[in-house]
Amino acid sequence: MISYIRFADNLSAWFGKAFAWLIVLMAVGTGYEVFVRYVLNSPTAWSLDVSFIMYGTLFMMGGAYTLSRGGHVRGDFLYRLWQPRTQAKVDLVLYILFFFPGVLALVLAGWKYAARSWSYTEVSVNSPAGIPIYQFKTVIVAAGLLLLVQGVAQVMRCILAIRTNEWLDAHEDVFETEDLLMREANKAEKGHNP
Repeated sequence: MISYIRFADNLSAWFGKAFAWLIVLMAVGTGYEVFVRYVLNSPTAWSLDVSFIMYGTLFMMGGAYTLSRGGHVRGDFLYRLWQPRTQAKVDLVLYILFFFPGVLALVLAGWKYAARSWSYTEVSVNSPAGIPIYQFKTVIVAAGLLLLVQGVAQVMRCILAIRTNEWLDAHEDVFETEDLLMREANKAEKGHNP
């Protein structure tokens, strides 16, 4: 189970980090649009639509990565007080009742929408530039499949926590700036106090 969990975590991290580069493209694209609109007085017809598509892609493809790192919002005012075993039992029930049916619906509906969209190379009706969006609808299916792979790993995490009363944590690869500063301060403090 642990090897599958690590595989799913690594797969989700790879896709999450790869698609995170869309932030840079969005920033460059927005900067370009601001420049041509306000300096050259020649706005583009495509910039807003492309930024929406990139943001949607980033959001969808980052879902499994966020799930693997426990980053989704949860109402944990009671949950955090429970033993890991109890948390895992509740999580397991919720994954079975809500998560998997929702993700399977996402994949199946996404497949239908993507297939239809590819069949006539759909373009945005809201865009004066006629931006193609059929490839974006494929992202729905890809994101759903990644969530499915990660969801199985989360169920395995629950099973391990029920057995051991401890959560198997994901590797930490992203840190808050405040945490990094505190670690550096603690290292410096320990270096001065023998």
